[in-house]
Amino acid sequence: MVRRDFLKASAIGAAGIMMPAGIISASAAPAAAKKKTPNDKINMGFIGLGQQAMYLLSGFMSMDDVRVVAGCDVYDIKRDRFVNRVTKYYQGKGEKKVKVDVYEDYQDVLARPDIDAVVIAVPDHQHAIIAIAACKAGKDVYLEKPLTLTIYEGQQLVKAVRKYNRILQVGSQQRSSDEFFHAATLAREGELGKIQKVKVFVGRNDVNPVTGAPMPCKLPHMEVPAGLNWDKWLGPLPTSVYYHSDLDPIVSNEENEKLWGAWRWYKVTGGGLMTDWGAHMFDIAQWALGKDGSGPVEIIPPGYSFYDSLTYKYDNGVIVSEEPFDGTTPGVKIYGEDGWIQVSRGKFSASDKKFDMKKAAADDDVPYETKVGHHRKFIEAIKSRIDPNVPVEVGHSSCTVCNLGNIAMELGRPVVWNPIVQKFMHDPEATKLMHYEYRPAYKHALDV
Repeated sequence: MVRRDFLKASAIGAAGIMMPAGIISASAAPAAAKKKTPNDKINMGFIGLGQQAMYLLSGFMSMDDVRVVAGCDVYDIKRDRFVNRVTKYYQGKGEKKVKVDVYEDYQDVLARPDIDAVVIAVPDHQHAIIAIAACKAGKDVYLEKPLTLTIYEGQQLVKAVRKYNRILQVGSQQRSSDEFFHAATLAREGELGKIQKVKVFVGRNDVNPVTGAPMPCKLPHMEVPAGLNWDKWLGPLPTSVYYHSDLDPIVSNEENEKLWGAWRWYKVTGGGLMTDWGAHMFDIAQWALGKDGSGPVEIIPPGYSFYDSLTYKYDNGVIVSEEPFDGTTPGVKIYGEDGWIQVSRGKFSASDKKFDMKKAAADDDVPYETKVGHHRKFIEAIKSRIDPNVPVEVGHSSCTVCNLGNIAMELGRPVVWNPIVQKFMHDPEATKLMHYEYRPAYKHALDV
């Protein structure tokens, strides 16, 4: 599908989205999109200053046409670390005086007219509300994956990006990596023959060693540390969610976290490995199948009838299952009539040498999260006002696949999904799981 046809299909699909009852849309004039010249600096603010943001910071600061001017986090020690990192970097470039501002409230970053774009690397439950606010404020957005916590949030964010004429790049950086590009290209161009089956593995962890689904949080209640605004961390979540250091790891003002925030593993705060690694690996499967902006039509949970694995059925007959195929490594394996290929980070193998990829110039010594090719595509998109390689519709459809799997597993039965209108078919029980009730202060946060 060429780009103009994809965007046309996306626009039609967005127009048909149905909103859950009780949510009222607000109207506002689209923000003007300014085209940057090649020599213009992009002033950037960071919202969320945890471990992932530190990786992204290293990448964006290394670009000569980007200037990091502000950051925001609800935890003061992370704000201090951010200031130290930015100041040290620019001083190392020969600057004697470095000005970088930090805030506790993301609205203070969005209110600054000198900021062109924001990087949003907060926990998933605040992705949608902050990204929509950024669109309304006329900012372009680099948004970490998964796009949103719920399907409905994603539907609203798609509307906001298009209504306010913003550039949004999803942090699905595997789409900018050679091995994944090669795998998707082989499948899409028919080199494997007709695709029959795809295996996707999202990994397992101690929280849920059986599937990638999120689990109830059983962490003990801990006292909120000084300097952390837990109410702001919760955002739209219910106040019954209590603090534990695993959810927002305590760090010094210099070091990185020793573990990833565990909010991602638990119901209410995250989608488990299904949305953590699944947002990467199901994204590649969708890309390879030519299903960007679309999705499966039936989802069957593991243990139902004779199904051993979470199974997705597509309207073209392809079956996608979530299961291991190469030990414990998350990845994707694609089976066609003429052979198979499998891909994971930094690795590619195939049933025949004719499918092998040529080795590109190596940067294997660079941490995966700091490779700047994907970030660079965002900056170039800001300047050209042309969508990057993972626009909002793509991030939304890939995220939806992950959430559909979680919903089917929570219900313990198959669900039927219409990817064109993005609705469950005659299933009010599943429809309720497309979103949750926000706290009163956030009731209108998704209005577009």
